Amino acid sequence: MTKISRINTKVGFTIFFKTLTLQARFAYYSSFLIFIIVILAGILFYMTISDALQTQIGNRALYLAETTASRGDVIEAFHTNNPSESLQKISKEIMLAAKATYVVIGDKNGIRYTHPIADRIGKSMVGDDNDRALINGESYISIANGSMGQSIRGKAPILDSNGSIIGVVSIGYLTSELDRLYFLYLDNIFYTMVIALGIGIIGSIFLSRNIKKQIFNLEPSEIASLLTEKNTLIESVREAIITVNQKGEITTLNNAAAKILHLTDSASIMGDNIEQHIPNTHLLNVLMKGEKQLDKLMIVNGHEIIVNRVPMKVNGKVVGAVASFRLQSEIEQMAIELSQVKQYTEALRAQTHEFNNVLYTISGLIQLNASDEALSIIHKEVQGHSSLTQFITKRVKDPFLNGLIIGFFNRARELKIKLIFDEDSYLETFPESIEKSLIISIMGNLLTNAFEEVEKNKERQPIIRLFIFDNGEEIIFEVEDSGQGFAQEKLDVLFSENISTKDSKHRGYGLRKVISSIHDLNGTLALEEGDLGGALFIVSISKRGTKIHEQY
Repeated sequence: MTKISRINTKVGFTIFFKTLTLQARFAYYSSFLIFIIVILAGILFYMTISDALQTQIGNRALYLAETTASRGDVIEAFHTNNPSESLQKISKEIMLAAKATYVVIGDKNGIRYTHPIADRIGKSMVGDDNDRALINGESYISIANGSMGQSIRGKAPILDSNGSIIGVVSIGYLTSELDRLYFLYLDNIFYTMVIALGIGIIGSIFLSRNIKKQIFNLEPSEIASLLTEKNTLIESVREAIITVNQKGEITTLNNAAAKILHLTDSASIMGDNIEQHIPNTHLLNVLMKGEKQLDKLMIVNGHEIIVNRVPMKVNGKVVGAVASFRLQSEIEQMAIELSQVKQYTEALRAQTHEFNNVLYTISGLIQLNASDEALSIIHKEVQGHSSLTQFITKRVKDPFLNGLIIGFFNRARELKIKLIFDEDSYLETFPESIEKSLIISIMGNLLTNAFEEVEKNKERQPIIRLFIFDNGEEIIFEVEDSGQGFAQEKLDVLFSENISTKDSKHRGYGLRKVISSIHDLNGTLALEEGDLGGALFIVSISKRGTKIHEQY
């Protein structure tokens, strides 16, 4: 067979097996394995029987040799003038009775007195295996090539009445005769192998069907695809996910869950009981009752999380449970971001309202043919808006923060509030280590509080001052207003309670979120009485701060 034909054959077999279903492939593989096992078992059985027969024949030959060597008539024959005459007759009787191939008796020099072939009497015994009997006086079994071929021999020394070695007895069976005995067992071995192979093949077919049924009749490629999709799906979602089996042992844990549990190697806890890592878990209750638990609040490693727990069922039986959870702070953060969108929308509405007023004025002036006044208003608005935008974008390089500040300026113009952006302000873009949305949340909440404070204070002109500065090591924000300020008793509990100067029961969380966001950014918050008569909030954020999601 050429190399190309061998390659083609190999490729053909590979393609053939790839096209087989899992059930057929399993049946083929297991049948082939059973065939190999049966063949090896048959060979081993044959070898065991061969060794047993050989040992039995050897022991028989040795026993006959020892018995013959101890016979009195054999010993007496050695002291006659013609030992061969009487010994040959004894040898033939023993050979016929024991069905031995030969019985040879020799003197102490290894010269034959008896032999099945009379012409070989008087000649030296062949095989070179008489020394142990003639010199050492041992009885033993040997396998050697003699004058009649290879045989299994039993040898024993012949001793006279004084214990002296006077000869040797060798009784043997040709190995060729043993081979004929071996073949007598082959039929039984063969039939046994065929029956065992048939049972094994039938069993492998039923087993392959059962396995295919247990894996929902899926093929290996489909199982691999589902597993890949499952792992990708679990890791792609931001929610933390943990699954446990019926015993409460962890079977799946994604990276988000590992971060919340402060684990560096999620694989190290696979197989651990869920209570070892989350003592206050309710997953075991879900396993016992089989009922889902949705939007439950719990605390893990000091963090408030919102948890959903759902049982896994197969044929109506609970086989495990899944818990998906997320930090409550992240959910609140999304609410903050939605609130910021609302603020932007409100700022755009204010800007639209303001420009509508200007447009109405311009339209009236044009109808009155007061074109010079109309042009003056247009130039004033364009110049004012352009100068404000240029000033802010020159001082603050982050476009997202620029949009927030300009939006609050428009809102301040509508509410007739004087919003001052400190001319000493300067900020480059935020470093990657700082979560930008938290900065926007902090500034937006502080400015919103300041707007509401100055609106309530009718005794002073509504003024708000905003200062932003980057000194290289930290980013500083100052928000000062001309409102009523904070009473001393409120200052004492500012950092421990949800306080507010607002009357609505739904308010009071703005400052709490400001403090929480500053804490997440490793920053500090100071509150003083400002020069405008109201409150002065000073926020300092280290530029080495880490993103909030990295802390979990």
